[in-house]
Amino acid sequence: MTDQTISRANLQAIDSAHHLHPFTDHKELRGAGARMIVRSEGPYIYDSEGAEILDGMAGLWCINVGYGREELARVAYDQMKELPFYNSFFRCTTPTPVLLAGKLAELAPDNVNQVFYGSSGSEANDTALKLVRHYWALEGKPSKRIVISRKTGYHGSSIAGASLSGMDGMHSQLYGAVPGIVHVMPPYSFELALPGESEHDFGLRAARAVEDAILEAGAENVAAFIGEPVLGAGGVKIPPASYWPEIQRICDKYDVLLMIDEVITGYGRTGEWFACKTFNIKPDTITTAKALTSGYQPLSALLVGDRIASTLIEKGGEFYHGYTYSGHPVACAVALKNLEIIEKEGLIERVREDTGPYLARALAERIGTHPIVGETRAIGLMAAIEIVRDKGDRSRFKGKHAGDKVRDLSIDNGFMVRAVGDTIIMSPPLIWTRENIDVACERLLKALDAAEIELRRLEAESPASE
Repeated sequence: MTDQTISRANLQAIDSAHHLHPFTDHKELRGAGARMIVRSEGPYIYDSEGAEILDGMAGLWCINVGYGREELARVAYDQMKELPFYNSFFRCTTPTPVLLAGKLAELAPDNVNQVFYGSSGSEANDTALKLVRHYWALEGKPSKRIVISRKTGYHGSSIAGASLSGMDGMHSQLYGAVPGIVHVMPPYSFELALPGESEHDFGLRAARAVEDAILEAGAENVAAFIGEPVLGAGGVKIPPASYWPEIQRICDKYDVLLMIDEVITGYGRTGEWFACKTFNIKPDTITTAKALTSGYQPLSALLVGDRIASTLIEKGGEFYHGYTYSGHPVACAVALKNLEIIEKEGLIERVREDTGPYLARALAERIGTHPIVGETRAIGLMAAIEIVRDKGDRSRFKGKHAGDKVRDLSIDNGFMVRAVGDTIIMSPPLIWTRENIDVACERLLKALDAAEIELRRLEAESPASE
């Protein structure tokens, strides 16, 4: 809780003097000052100036049950009083991570029954990379070390997570990525489909880029393919229906493990507990975090398939990996209560049967017709809006400011969204109603109208305009 006597200006001054933000141009931020979010309730956040903002990003893809849940605060308090912490090293454990592991095994795909805990999606993907390579070494195939990933995919910002990710900017600052990671094209038909190419055919072509990479490296050297069911931070890129079945076929054919990153999509985002079910994927690992606790505590869970787990257990030997807070009892207690809330309130069924389809229709009918919108797409409660200069040829506005302009105007209008280049993305809390969706569309339309005027004016004034 913030001392209410500290002014916004003082908080911003302290922030500028001492706080290094993630994924931030600090020179730019310290010139402008950070927006100070001071409280929240349900689907809304409130800043220090009293503005009410409908949260279209669920915090950061995580606040699935919404803000202000007394029961989550209470269970954390109770656990802190009883046992605030003990580790999972030295052949020890505590009750809540044990109970949570059992619950996750119940919810996960049938072939996934083991759990390894961390505190973030980055940690979970680091664990997955190390575990997959260790598995092949135990199987007597240590040369199978290469992992195929995708351009614009996101798997965290740790050294291993950034290496797995397909973000050029992150790679340029690594000054030496983890070796043995290859990136191929993503299933992003809006920009990458050929003229006249159907969604079905594009999906097959994007999947076969993985097969081409396997053949180029040699299947005997490829450990796994890693992918988000829907590329999230890279722009909510929803693959064609043909994509994942072909990926599954390719991985099975060449004996390549399938690492699925559900840090964003897990725990109801696509209208199922896991997007693996939405896309009928049979994974060997599932990376989860974020909505596991609805962001009320930092916790990740790497769900491990039976194939890997049986080798790890039966062949023995120490797995030299772990974190101080692996299986933190307070975080696991909050996760158990959070999963209970999602079940009890039928949030996943609501997304699948009601609000998810309604969001897709609302965006297509109300937003998709706007002159600077090239495409809307949605699955469950995650969506993207492509900002274009011309709907006909899908050309973009010059420079890299169109998405930021729409985002900033949307926030000014009371609707929090995120910009990825010229793509506006959203991932609201699962508690959203149809009324919340209507409000979001109204506020976004105002932002688009204002943005179009400003963007076309800037383009007309630009000496480089044609």
